[in-house]
Amino acid sequence: MSEIPENITIAMMRESFYSAVVSDVLDSAGYRHQCISTALAPMTGVHKLVGRAKTTQWEDVDSEDPKPYELELKAIDECQPDDLFIAAAAGSMRSGIWGELLSTASRNVGCAGAIIDGAIRDIAPMREMKFGVFAAGANPYDSLHRQRVTAVDVPVQIGGVTFNPGDWVIADDDGIVVIPQEVENEVIHAAWEKIHAEHEVRDSIRDGMSASAAFEKYAIL
Repeated sequence: MSEIPENITIAMMRESFYSAVVSDVLDSAGYRHQCISTALAPMTGVHKLVGRAKTTQWEDVDSEDPKPYELELKAIDECQPDDLFIAAAAGSMRSGIWGELLSTASRNVGCAGAIIDGAIRDIAPMREMKFGVFAAGANPYDSLHRQRVTAVDVPVQIGGVTFNPGDWVIADDDGIVVIPQEVENEVIHAAWEKIHAEHEVRDSIRDGMSASAAFEKYAIL
């Protein structure tokens, strides 16, 4: 098995990490509820996102918003390179709260993608620009006077999991997992080790070793 590097970069994580192995490592560390239960799918042709959470809390509104878009634009302008924009909208499908223009502005400041617990719009142009967005579905309605951001950089919940500002988030076809900052170093290094150990197990099985023998030797499944 390859040696574990002292510094595992985000580029290395994006190339090698996937949600299932990170979930396994979190399980072993006693964090057994870090995968969201809500089904948010990759909507724009990008099937993996890795970054730190830039959190926003949303609500539905039934009256005219006196300061439309104010906090969501503030959040986007404050995004740091490799952030993931997190929209906790309680699964509301009332409007498309994310689209092409927000994706373009986010990319300009280095945002790596968006995770939207709600609906989005402008899917075709976002797919063309290869900006990764996971969401619950689509809705062509504008969010104006329908939904708005109520808080930025606060702990938010999606699918039973808390996203704290700055937490590592890994999203792929299997689901979305959150690494709490208090254990991020040990989890990231353990995930790297497990990924490369799994490669060794896979190669042994491909070479003819039985599944039972492989588990007995490596204790990995």
